[in-house]
Order: sequence, then structure tokens, then C-alpha cells
Amino acid sequence: MEVESVRYVDKDKYMWDGAIYETREEAEGKKTQYEANNFQTQLFEQEGKYLLYSRRVVTEIVLEGQAPS
Repeated sequence: MEVESVRYVDKDKYMWDGAIYETREEAEGKKTQYEANNFQTQLFEQEGKYLLYSRRVVTEIVLEGQAPS
């Protein structure tokens, strides 16, 4: 099975987690773990297997050093 490492959903970029799940329940369990860690997820079925894609939205930017004057 050929798997895309990146998928776009509504212009948002999701990255494949690298695993091929045999059952939907197995994929849903991992999806729940990702979502508990503040990831957005998308689950896809391909050739009877399940693929999980995730993305994390930047909510805070931390800059180091002195601000330019």
C-alpha cells in the first residue's frame, strides 16, 4: 500500500503518524491519545486499513533575547 505522508483537509496540513492500523478501534485509541496532547487529527480508511494524520496548531510563540529597538 502506498501511503501519502501529508494530507490537506480544508487547507490544513496533516502529517501521517507512520503507522498502519489494522482495526478502526486501534486507530481510534491512538487518535484519543493524540487529541489528549492537543493535536488535531484526521482518520482515513485506505484498502481496508486505517491511517491517522495529525497536526498541532501553534498557540504561543516564545521569543528569546532582547526585542529590537
